[in-house]
Amino acid sequence: MTTPAIMLMVLSLLIVWGGLVVSIFVLRARPERADYPAGGDDDHREDDHVVEHDT
Repeated sequence: MTTPAIMLMVLSLLIVWGGLVVSIFVLRARPERADYPAGGDDDHREDDHVVEHDT
């Protein structure tokens, strides 16, 4: 491999792995979102039976 190819490979590896490391640190600093938008009321759809269609 030539010197420019090795430099480009090292640069791309630093970008990819550096982005992974930065994202891990950001997720450790703020693991969950605290300000969710207001949602709707629970309509208990999981309590209903599954609708079966005759096809």
